[in-house]
Amino acid sequence: MLRRGRAALGGAALFLAANGLLLLLLWSRPHSHPDDPDDPDDPDPARSRLDAALLRLAQDTETELRRQRDLLLRIQQFRSLWSRPRSQKPSVHPAPHSQPHSQPDSHPDDTVIPVLVLACDRSSVRRCLDNLLRYRPSMEKFPIIVSQDCGHAETARVIESYGAALSHIRQPDLGDVPAPPEHRKFQGYYRISRHYRWALGQVFRTFRYRAAIIVEDDLEVAPDFFEYFQAVFPLLRSDRSLWCASAWNDNGKTSLVDASRSDLLYRSDFFPGLGWLLLRELWEELEPKWPPAFWDDWMRQPEQRRDRACIRPEISRTVTFGRKGVSQGQFFDQHLRFIQLNRNFIPFTRLDLSYLRQQEYDKEFLAMVYASPRVRLEEIRDFPQPGAVRVEYRDRDGFKAAAKILGIMEDLKAGVPRAGYRGVVALVHRGRRVFLAPPPGWSGCDPTWS
Repeated sequence: MLRRGRAALGGAALFLAANGLLLLLLWSRPHSHPDDPDDPDDPDPARSRLDAALLRLAQDTETELRRQRDLLLRIQQFRSLWSRPRSQKPSVHPAPHSQPHSQPDSHPDDTVIPVLVLACDRSSVRRCLDNLLRYRPSMEKFPIIVSQDCGHAETARVIESYGAALSHIRQPDLGDVPAPPEHRKFQGYYRISRHYRWALGQVFRTFRYRAAIIVEDDLEVAPDFFEYFQAVFPLLRSDRSLWCASAWNDNGKTSLVDASRSDLLYRSDFFPGLGWLLLRELWEELEPKWPPAFWDDWMRQPEQRRDRACIRPEISRTVTFGRKGVSQGQFFDQHLRFIQLNRNFIPFTRLDLSYLRQQEYDKEFLAMVYASPRVRLEEIRDFPQPGAVRVEYRDRDGFKAAAKILGIMEDLKAGVPRAGYRGVVALVHRGRRVFLAPPPGWSGCDPTWS
C-alpha cells in the first residue's frame, strides 16, 4: 500500500507537470482579437479563430489543473493512512457524499461530536474546511457535515472536492421565506434561520447525534479548537446551568485580552455563537419554537436563555474572514477583523475545569470582582496598586459610556452585555485586568436596556 501511495503521488505529480507545460505553451502563443475572431478588421480571421480556440483550451486546462491539484492534496492527506497496517487503519467515516451515520447513545467520553458547517455561496469555504481538516484530531470523533443552502454551483464543487473527508448535505427548499412586507429587505436573515433549523434537524433528528459544534463557512479555527470543545463537553452534560460553549470572545481584540492566559475560560450570560457547541436536549427544547429570522438575537432573549450561561474563552478559538454577507460587513471593519485567534495549543482535556461549575464559579469569580478596588475610568492608568480593578456602572448609559472608553462592544441584547456574566465584563485595559461591573447585589439583567 505504501508503494501504491507513492506511485499515486508520483503519477499525480507527473500529470501536473505535463499539463503545466501544456498550459505554458498555450498561453505563450501570440493571439489577436481572441474575443472577436470574426472582426472585419482582422487581417487573418482564421488565425484568430484558432487562437480563440487555443485560449479556451488553455482556460479549460487551467481548471483541470486546479482540480488535479486538489486531488493531489487529498492524496497527501491520506498518505499516512496507507502506511499503516490494515488492522490499524481507521474506517473512513462518513462515506463520500453519503448521509452521516446515526449516533447511538454512549458514554460521554465516546460520544461522536460532528462539526456542522453552514455554507451558502462562498467558494472561500475551502479556507474554513482546510483549517478544520488541518487541526481535526480524529475523523471518527469529529465527522464534518457541510450543509449547503443557496444552490451555488461553484461552492458545491468546492465542497464535493473533499470526497470522503466530509459529508455534503443540501437544504432542499431554496425559495423565498414568507416575511412581513417591512422585512422584505431582511430575506437573507429568514433564509439563514430556515437553513439552521433544517440542518440542525438533520444532525439531531435524522442522524441522531448527541451534540454538535456549529461553524459557519467564514470561520477559521485555532489549533486547539477541537481540544477545547472535547474538554467542555462533559461540563455541558453535567451542569444544567450551562446551555452552550462558544469558541468566541466578543471582546477578544488583542489589546483587550491577556495573551499569557490562553488557558482561561469564563461563564457568560451572553450567547456568543461563532463556533459553538450544543446538546441534542437543547435542540429538542428550541426546535418547536425556532424563529423565522434573526435566530441569534432570539437565542439571547430571556425566554430562551432561562438564566443559563455559556462557556467562552479569554482568547477566541475562531475568527471570521467573511467581511461580506447578509449583514453587509456590519462590525467587521471596526471590530471583527481585530479579534485575536489563539495560536498556543492548550491541553484542555488534561486541565481541571471544575471551576466553571456554577456554584464554585459564582463564589470565586464574584468574590474576586468585588474584592478588586473600585476606581474611576480616568484613574485606571495611574492607579498605584498592582492587580485587577473594578469600574462600576449603574444604568445603560453608564455602561455604554464606560464601554466606549474601554474599547469593548457597547451594545446590549435583552439587557446582557457582550461576554458579560452577572453584569460583569472582564477585559484588559492598558495591560491591567479591569472588571466593568454593576454595584454589589446585582439583581439581574434588565431587558429594557437593549
